[in-house]
Amino acid sequence: MNLSFPQMPEKLTSTEQDIVEYIAAHRDEFLCMTIGQLSAALHISEATVSRFARHVGCEDFKHLKRTVVEQTVQRGPAQKLNRTLQTGDGDLLTAWMEQQRYNLQKTLDLLDRDAFAAAVTTLLGARKIFLHARNASRAPAVLLEYRLRRIGLDVEQLPAAGSELAERLALIGSRDVVVLFGFAKVSEAAGVILDRQQQAGYRTILFTSRVWHGEGPRAEIELFVYRGDEKEQHSMSSPISVVEALSLALSAQMGDVALARLDEIQQLKAAYKDRL
Repeated sequence: MNLSFPQMPEKLTSTEQDIVEYIAAHRDEFLCMTIGQLSAALHISEATVSRFARHVGCEDFKHLKRTVVEQTVQRGPAQKLNRTLQTGDGDLLTAWMEQQRYNLQKTLDLLDRDAFAAAVTTLLGARKIFLHARNASRAPAVLLEYRLRRIGLDVEQLPAAGSELAERLALIGSRDVVVLFGFAKVSEAAGVILDRQQQAGYRTILFTSRVWHGEGPRAEIELFVYRGDEKEQHSMSSPISVVEALSLALSAQMGDVALARLDEIQQLKAAYKDRL
């Protein structure tokens, strides 16, 4: 695919043509380069690169890179990370934190409060809570397991897939709840869990990043979490925040029961501090 720029001059110098040809032929490498690295690759000065950027209508080198990013198909984790890096303008920490602020606000705007309240009620009424997550989504799942166990709820992580998952599913019944972390898509294994819910009678809660779902089984309760643009590296800030809010809401509903459990844990730590 040919590159286009905000303002394409009628004529480019031979050096500028070399820059365009290099970017077009090495687009992914260019997006990870500094202005110094590009200058070294082409054996030209940084000032020449800056003049080229302005000549094609870009404010500076960073604007030039953003222009190329917008015309580059971004697929897969490496490309998503690369796109995220390009938005930092040299201060990745600030850019990343600002992105998380946006993700959290969008989650707050789109998360159905009734669904959140229903999730709290459903978890409180469960005989046992099962969690299903794979890969990076295990992070909020492990945190939820930790929080729920500390306030006295019976919780267990399910195997990601395979015969071990089937063995556990056979034991989950009508008084149980399965919490799934699906986000952008529901895995085949998660689809099996959702398929079986009507037959087995257990209830399901799904953490998802999709506002709209196509065909296929649906969870009874869906908790929306925004994790970033499709072309950016996705973040776990929003799922973790909703997990924390869920555990706080459960603790508030349980009241003295949750506090007593936490006190008991603290007393055990104190009594056996030299042995634990």
